[in-house]
Amino acid sequence: MSFLDVLSVIWSGFGVTAEVTLLSLAYGVPFALIFGILQFTTQGWCRHAATIVIEFWRSSPVIILLFVFYYALPLAGLTLQAMSVAALVLGLNIGGYGSQAVRAALQSLDRGQYEAGMAMGLTRIQTLMLIELPQALKAMVPTFVNLLIQLVKGTALVSLITLADMTYKAKSVAQMTFDPASAYMGLLLSYFIICYPLTILGRSLERRLAVAKEGGHV
Repeated sequence: MSFLDVLSVIWSGFGVTAEVTLLSLAYGVPFALIFGILQFTTQGWCRHAATIVIEFWRSSPVIILLFVFYYALPLAGLTLQAMSVAALVLGLNIGGYGSQAVRAALQSLDRGQYEAGMAMGLTRIQTLMLIELPQALKAMVPTFVNLLIQLVKGTALVSLITLADMTYKAKSVAQMTFDPASAYMGLLLSYFIICYPLTILGRSLERRLAVAKEGGHV
């Protein structure tokens, strides 16, 4: 089997990798926004509860979470499909990190933004949604691109719960050809092809944000 054939087999799993990534974003982005806002706007037990939830998903090893949700939960009578487990675990793990980007971006805003909203007669929620959050989103974008890259790389773990992603295909090639070097070099190249353009995008956004700040547009 030629190296191009190896790549062809590996990329046959791209659809699963892309699906896991997109579904994970559907969990992770709302989680990051909701819990980042909760940490920014609340105090006392509510803030502590939000922090505990965030730190659980940030601190727990993804591979163990995948095993627990896929293999252990059925023992308690709750069975989830492999795709659902992968999206939930990877999404909330990335969402935990994203929530800190949301909180930090909101905290970086000038206090005058909040005071201006109050002076206009807006409620706290209206001030947050109409004034603070739109401005903070600009600062979050580069971080979220970097988290997207981490998410794509994290999908390599989902083959451990039987999903036929790119890593699963590479393992199959290695077992079939008895040539793991070619299989995993092909897998490495494939992830680089996916992630490198995202890295360039992240750097470009960071530069544009820096220029906008210097020009006083943020």
